[in-house]
Amino acid sequence: MHHRHRAAVNRFLQLLGFVVVSTALVAPVAHAVDRSKAPIKKQQAGTANAKRVAPARKVAANTRTVRITAKTAKVPTRVAFVPAKQSFGQIAGLHEVSDPLDLKSSVALVIDQDTHEVLLSKNDQAVLPIASLTKLMTGVIISQAKLPMDEPITITQDDVDTEKGSRSRLMVGSTLTRGEMLHLALMSSENRAAHALGRTYPGGLEAFVVQMNAKARLLGMTDTRYVEPTGLSSRNQSSARDLATLVNVAHGDPLLRELSTSPGYEVAVGPRTLQYNNTNGLVKNPTWDIGLQKTGYISEAGRCLVMQTQIAGRKLIMVFLDSAGKFSRLGDAERVRHWVESMPALAVPLQARAVANGAQPSTFAR
Repeated sequence: MHHRHRAAVNRFLQLLGFVVVSTALVAPVAHAVDRSKAPIKKQQAGTANAKRVAPARKVAANTRTVRITAKTAKVPTRVAFVPAKQSFGQIAGLHEVSDPLDLKSSVALVIDQDTHEVLLSKNDQAVLPIASLTKLMTGVIISQAKLPMDEPITITQDDVDTEKGSRSRLMVGSTLTRGEMLHLALMSSENRAAHALGRTYPGGLEAFVVQMNAKARLLGMTDTRYVEPTGLSSRNQSSARDLATLVNVAHGDPLLRELSTSPGYEVAVGPRTLQYNNTNGLVKNPTWDIGLQKTGYISEAGRCLVMQTQIAGRKLIMVFLDSAGKFSRLGDAERVRHWVESMPALAVPLQARAVANGAQPSTFAR
């Protein structure tokens, strides 16, 4: 009896073992065919197995995170590099020319306004885009035309910049007087104001540009060409020599002197009052005596600056073109000023040295 009981138990165990083995072999196939049974099996696993399953999932998650991080490290994100657009002066290699003052402008010219003596010259005959220095000629034409300065002018869609896409606070429909437009154009380099001045000139914009070029020829500015009144076009070009001539003429106009050196100006546009400031920070510096100035910038021209100023008792005209760096043109002006102030010989009137040396002063126009 005992023997028979043991044999029955052995057969039962063998049968049970066969079932377990069969389940182990069949279960993966069943799981692949019918995944809906997986939640039932997980529930049957019991609380004892739950503690073992949770760490396994946590390790798997961590392992996956490490793999993603490693993959990202091996394949860095590619960022498109867009090089800065070179100015015409940089393309021509003008910045490679050195000078004793280590100026950051590739073109520079400093002339005594009274004697026409050249104190400093660097690439002064190079013809380059002049950006908003153009507006100085715009001001000369408007002022000499003797048009009514109190006449209202309205900004239209034609005045919106399509050349560079520059912004303006003078929205289409804004109305200011001609005098206010000229003030903003010279002081804060307002492009829409400058364009509106040319557009409303008798005969229109085309006639205005013709007058700009005719005036340049009359003044002997043979390197100069204008295609529009704002300076946004890189086809507006000139040389430092020509610009010195223009500064000399513009300085003779009291209106242009006043408007270009105004530190700030408020205009009422509809219900709003807009505050504009001078683009040349030196006009607010009490150590500077500036009689006329104009700044300019487009990528093709670099940073530009022209000024009439008095230093060490001498009236000087300064021209800086294609300066690299936002404030470098002002820094160049400071370098020239310190140089003039530190050189007593430079303060001696040219006539005295010209007689002693037998030299003849140069002139603005060639």
